Amino acid sequence: MSTLRLLSYNVRALKDDAAAVAAVVRACDPDVVCIQEAPRFFRWRTRCATLASDCGLFYVTGSRRTGGAVLMAHLRVDVGEAREGMLTKHRGLHQRGIAGALVTKGGVEVLVVSAHLGLDAAERVQHAGEVLDLLGQSESRHVVLAGDLNSRPGSEPWRVLHAGGLRDGGPDSGPTFSATDPRKRIDAVLVSPDVGVLDYRVVHEPGVERATDHLPVLAVLDLPEA
Repeated sequence: MSTLRLLSYNVRALKDDAAAVAAVVRACDPDVVCIQEAPRFFRWRTRCATLASDCGLFYVTGSRRTGGAVLMAHLRVDVGEAREGMLTKHRGLHQRGIAGALVTKGGVEVLVVSAHLGLDAAERVQHAGEVLDLLGQSESRHVVLAGDLNSRPGSEPWRVLHAGGLRDGGPDSGPTFSATDPRKRIDAVLVSPDVGVLDYRVVHEPGVERATDHLPVLAVLDLPEA
Protein backbone atom coordinates (compact mmCIF):
# COMPACT_ATOMS: atom_id res chain seq x y z
CA MET A 1 0.00 0.00 0.00
CA SER A 2 1.25 3.48 -0.87
CA THR A 3 0.01 6.49 1.09
CA LEU A 4 0.13 10.16 0.15
CA ARG A 5 -0.12 12.94 2.74
CA LEU A 6 -1.79 15.90 1.07
CA LEU A 7 -2.45 19.32 2.56
CA SER A 8 -4.75 21.97 1.08
CA TYR A 9 -4.27 25.51 2.38
CA ASN A 10 -5.51 29.00 1.44
CA VAL A 11 -2.71 31.30 2.65
CA ARG A 12 -4.32 34.67 1.77
CA ALA A 13 -1.28 35.88 -0.18
CA LEU A 14 0.78 35.68 3.05
CA LYS A 15 -0.87 38.89 4.28
CA ASP A 16 -1.09 37.58 7.85
CA ASP A 17 1.77 35.58 9.41
CA ALA A 18 3.95 33.82 6.84
CA ALA A 19 6.10 32.22 9.53
CA ALA A 20 2.99 30.72 11.12
CA VAL A 21 1.89 29.36 7.73
CA ALA A 22 5.24 27.60 7.34
CA ALA A 23 5.11 26.25 10.90
CA VAL A 24 1.62 24.79 10.35
CA VAL A 25 2.66 23.15 7.08
CA ARG A 26 5.82 21.67 8.62
CA ALA A 27 3.82 20.26 11.54
CA CYS A 28 1.55 18.43 9.07
CA ASP A 29 4.56 16.85 7.27
CA PRO A 30 2.83 16.66 3.85
CA ASP A 31 4.09 14.95 0.72
CA VAL A 32 2.22 17.47 -1.43
CA VAL A 33 0.66 20.85 -0.65
CA CYS A 34 -2.09 22.48 -2.71
CA ILE A 35 -1.90 26.21 -2.02
CA GLN A 36 -4.57 28.77 -2.84
CA GLU A 37 -4.03 32.54 -2.84
CA ALA A 38 -0.27 32.22 -3.11
CA PRO A 39 1.61 35.47 -3.86
CA ARG A 40 0.94 36.28 -7.52
CA PHE A 41 2.08 39.83 -8.13
CA PHE A 42 5.34 41.58 -7.17
CA ARG A 43 8.25 39.08 -6.99
CA TRP A 44 5.79 36.21 -6.91
CA ARG A 45 8.30 33.57 -8.09
CA THR A 46 10.76 34.43 -5.33
CA ARG A 47 8.03 34.59 -2.69
CA CYS A 48 6.54 31.23 -3.70
CA ALA A 49 9.98 29.60 -3.73
CA THR A 50 10.74 31.09 -0.31
CA LEU A 51 7.45 29.85 1.12
CA ALA A 52 8.16 26.36 -0.21
CA SER A 53 11.65 26.37 1.28
CA ASP A 54 10.37 27.62 4.65
CA CYS A 55 7.88 24.73 4.61
CA GLY A 56 10.62 22.17 3.85
CA LEU A 57 9.26 21.69 0.33
CA PHE A 58 10.03 22.71 -3.24
CA TYR A 59 7.90 24.82 -5.53
CA VAL A 60 6.41 22.87 -8.45
CA THR A 61 4.10 25.15 -10.44
CA GLY A 62 1.42 27.82 -10.44
CA SER A 63 0.60 31.31 -9.15
CA ARG A 64 0.52 34.26 -11.59
CA ARG A 65 -1.19 32.51 -14.49
CA THR A 66 -3.30 30.28 -12.26
CA GLY A 67 -4.80 32.97 -10.04
CA GLY A 68 -2.73 32.02 -7.01
CA ALA A 69 -3.23 28.25 -7.19
CA VAL A 70 0.14 26.59 -6.50
CA LEU A 71 1.53 23.10 -6.02
CA MET A 72 4.47 22.30 -3.72
CA ALA A 73 5.99 18.93 -2.91
CA HIS A 74 8.42 17.08 -0.65
CA LEU A 75 11.55 15.40 -2.01
CA ARG A 76 10.21 12.00 -0.92
CA VAL A 77 7.78 12.03 -3.86
CA ASP A 78 8.64 12.04 -7.54
CA VAL A 79 7.09 14.90 -9.50
CA GLY A 80 6.58 14.48 -13.21
CA GLU A 81 4.88 16.74 -15.72
CA ALA A 82 3.49 19.95 -14.24
CA ARG A 83 0.08 21.17 -15.38
CA GLU A 84 -1.32 24.71 -15.41
CA GLY A 85 -4.75 25.67 -16.71
CA MET A 86 -6.55 28.98 -16.93
CA LEU A 87 -10.29 29.20 -16.37
CA THR A 88 -12.58 31.62 -18.19
CA LYS A 89 -11.90 35.21 -17.15
CA HIS A 90 -14.99 37.28 -16.43
CA ARG A 91 -14.94 41.05 -16.55
CA GLY A 92 -14.41 42.59 -13.14
CA LEU A 93 -13.47 39.26 -11.54
CA HIS A 94 -10.09 37.72 -10.77
CA GLN A 95 -8.36 35.35 -13.15
CA ARG A 96 -8.77 31.80 -11.88
CA GLY A 97 -6.89 28.65 -12.76
CA ILE A 98 -5.53 25.31 -11.63
CA ALA A 99 -2.00 24.16 -10.80
CA GLY A 100 -1.12 20.50 -10.72
CA ALA A 101 1.36 17.77 -11.52
CA LEU A 102 1.70 14.04 -11.93
CA VAL A 103 3.05 12.82 -8.59
CA THR A 104 4.44 9.33 -7.96
CA LYS A 105 4.65 7.73 -4.51
CA GLY A 106 5.52 4.09 -3.99
CA GLY A 107 5.41 3.49 -7.72
CA VAL A 108 1.83 4.78 -8.07
CA GLU A 109 1.16 7.88 -10.18
CA VAL A 110 -1.63 10.31 -9.30
CA LEU A 111 -2.65 13.65 -10.76
CA VAL A 112 -2.81 16.22 -7.94
CA VAL A 113 -4.44 19.58 -8.67
CA SER A 114 -4.91 22.76 -6.64
CA ALA A 115 -7.88 25.00 -7.46
CA HIS A 116 -9.59 28.08 -6.08
CA LEU A 117 -13.13 28.87 -7.20
CA GLY A 118 -14.30 32.49 -7.01
CA LEU A 119 -16.86 34.50 -5.09
CA ASP A 120 -19.43 34.77 -7.91
CA ALA A 121 -21.98 31.93 -7.75
CA ALA A 122 -22.52 31.55 -11.51
CA GLU A 123 -18.80 31.68 -12.20
CA ARG A 124 -18.15 28.95 -9.62
CA VAL A 125 -20.51 26.58 -11.39
CA GLN A 126 -18.95 27.30 -14.79
CA HIS A 127 -15.43 26.93 -13.44
CA ALA A 128 -16.25 23.64 -11.71
CA GLY A 129 -17.16 22.25 -15.11
CA GLU A 130 -14.01 23.70 -16.68
CA VAL A 131 -11.87 22.14 -13.94
CA LEU A 132 -13.37 18.74 -14.78
CA ASP A 133 -12.59 19.32 -18.46
CA LEU A 134 -8.96 20.09 -17.61
CA LEU A 135 -8.68 17.04 -15.37
CA GLY A 136 -10.10 14.95 -18.17
CA GLN A 137 -7.17 15.89 -20.42
CA SER A 138 -4.86 13.78 -18.26
CA GLU A 139 -4.38 10.08 -18.87
CA SER A 140 -3.83 9.43 -15.16
CA ARG A 141 -6.34 6.98 -13.67
CA HIS A 142 -6.01 8.47 -10.20
CA VAL A 143 -6.99 12.09 -9.51
CA VAL A 144 -6.99 14.33 -6.45
CA LEU A 145 -8.49 17.82 -6.53
CA ALA A 146 -7.89 20.04 -3.52
CA GLY A 147 -8.75 23.63 -2.83
CA ASP A 148 -10.98 26.46 -1.73
CA LEU A 149 -14.35 25.92 -3.39
CA ASN A 150 -15.94 29.03 -1.84
CA SER A 151 -19.16 27.08 -1.49
CA ARG A 152 -20.61 24.57 0.94
CA PRO A 153 -21.23 20.86 0.33
CA GLY A 154 -24.49 20.26 -1.49
CA SER A 155 -24.22 23.47 -3.53
CA GLU A 156 -24.15 23.40 -7.31
CA PRO A 157 -20.33 23.50 -7.75
CA TRP A 158 -20.01 20.47 -5.48
CA ARG A 159 -22.76 18.67 -7.41
CA VAL A 160 -20.94 19.37 -10.68
CA LEU A 161 -17.70 17.93 -9.32
CA HIS A 162 -19.49 14.89 -7.88
CA ALA A 163 -21.23 14.29 -11.20
CA GLY A 164 -17.82 14.40 -12.85
CA GLY A 165 -16.65 11.43 -10.80
CA LEU A 166 -14.99 13.08 -7.78
CA ARG A 167 -16.06 12.25 -4.24
CA ASP A 168 -15.72 14.23 -1.05
CA GLY A 169 -12.82 12.85 0.97
CA GLY A 170 -14.14 14.02 4.34
CA PRO A 171 -17.85 14.76 4.48
CA ASP A 172 -17.88 14.86 8.30
CA SER A 173 -14.64 16.79 8.77
CA GLY A 174 -16.06 20.13 9.95
CA PRO A 175 -15.80 23.82 9.02
CA THR A 176 -12.69 25.45 7.55
CA PHE A 177 -13.57 29.16 7.48
CA SER A 178 -12.85 31.38 9.22
CA ALA A 179 -9.75 30.29 11.11
CA THR A 180 -10.74 32.28 14.19
CA ASP A 181 -14.45 31.41 14.08
CA PRO A 182 -14.92 28.39 11.79
CA ARG A 183 -18.52 28.04 10.61
CA LYS A 184 -18.33 27.20 6.90
CA ARG A 185 -16.85 24.16 5.19
CA ILE A 186 -15.57 25.60 1.92
CA ASP A 187 -12.11 23.95 1.64
CA ALA A 188 -11.89 20.31 0.64
CA VAL A 189 -10.02 17.40 -0.89
CA LEU A 190 -11.91 15.41 -3.53
CA VAL A 191 -10.68 12.14 -5.02
CA SER A 192 -11.45 9.79 -7.87
CA PRO A 193 -13.32 6.61 -6.84
CA ASP A 194 -10.22 4.41 -6.79
CA VAL A 195 -8.30 6.58 -4.30
CA GLY A 196 -8.90 5.60 -0.68
CA VAL A 197 -9.03 8.00 2.26
CA LEU A 198 -7.27 6.71 5.38
CA ASP A 199 -7.52 9.92 7.36
CA TYR A 200 -9.02 13.35 6.76
CA ARG A 201 -9.10 16.26 9.16
CA VAL A 202 -9.28 19.99 9.47
CA VAL A 203 -5.99 21.12 11.02
CA HIS A 204 -5.99 22.94 14.36
CA GLU A 205 -2.25 23.17 15.02
CA PRO A 206 -1.04 25.88 17.45
CA GLY A 207 -0.76 29.22 15.67
CA VAL A 208 -3.13 28.27 12.87
CA GLU A 209 -5.45 31.17 13.73
CA ARG A 210 -2.57 33.62 13.13
CA ALA A 211 -1.39 32.15 9.86
CA THR A 212 -4.28 33.05 7.53
CA ASP A 213 -8.08 33.23 7.51
CA HIS A 214 -8.63 29.59 6.46
CA LEU A 215 -7.97 26.34 8.29
CA PRO A 216 -5.98 23.82 6.24
CA VAL A 217 -7.21 20.35 5.38
CA LEU A 218 -4.96 17.30 5.70
CA ALA A 219 -5.83 14.07 3.91
CA VAL A 220 -3.93 10.80 4.07
CA LEU A 221 -4.72 8.94 0.87
CA ASP A 222 -4.41 5.29 -0.03
CA LEU A 223 -3.11 5.02 -3.57
CA PRO A 224 -4.17 1.84 -5.38
CA GLU A 225 -1.56 -0.36 -6.99
CA ALA A 226 -0.85 0.64 -10.58
